[in-house]
Amino acid sequence: MIQLKTLLSCIDNSGASIVECVNVLKKKRPATIGDRIVVVVQKQRSAGSEATTAAALANKVRRGDIRHAVVVRVKKELQRPDGSLVRFGDNACVLVNKSGDPIGTRLNGVVGQELRKKQWSKILSLAPIHV
Repeated sequence: MIQLKTLLSCIDNSGASIVECVNVLKKKRPATIGDRIVVVVQKQRSAGSEATTAAALANKVRRGDIRHAVVVRVKKELQRPDGSLVRFGDNACVLVNKSGDPIGTRLNGVVGQELRKKQWSKILSLAPIHV
């Protein structure tokens, strides 16, 4: 469950590594998989020292930027309608713009199946695996 001040890892290649939730949109309760949140970039992803200028150009966000994000994994165990229980090892999100398109072009982790029900098909198509 994601709420105010929760730290999440960002699993896309937008340039953010760790983000902090500052608001859950359109809900009065904590966010789960597929919910939209507002985040602040806390830690920027750094590339190797050989390509510092190319890595700086590739980063689309910087530390302190305020962005929208979609939650794709939560550590809290949740029950699916078929009765199965699923729990991930961490909290993770994908940065999106105001219209809902992902900022990054690649995802590097597993995403939850609940994104299909909430119609985040663009994120599902970028993800290597959805569980």
